[in-house]
Amino acid sequence: MTAYAFRRKVRLSLVLTAAVLVATAFVFTPSLSAAAEGAGEAVDYNLAWVCIAAALAFGFGALGAGMAISHVGSAAMGAISEKPEIATNALIFIALAEGLVVFGFITALMILGKV
Repeated sequence: MTAYAFRRKVRLSLVLTAAVLVATAFVFTPSLSAAAEGAGEAVDYNLAWVCIAAALAFGFGALGAGMAISHVGSAAMGAISEKPEIATNALIFIALAEGLVVFGFITALMILGKV
């Protein structure tokens, strides 16, 4: 597979994922709004956009961490195969890349905490 074909598949996957995300948010928001009306609460139609923002924050954090770990992990494994005593240092760099997911998760929780 060429790099162009791979990028095209990744782009298509991201577009389809975003479309499913938006469609799902707008399909389930009316039922949440109806439940809120039944409980006597005010209906907030911005709930779908808040959920989308939280999902995007977490999703982009996870995507960035996956890309970082793929590059750092492959370089670390190559370095460890040549010099096994640097395995601890390599794992530290992989853990630093994994921190991106944590930041995305915390951002999503902060967005959802505003609802």
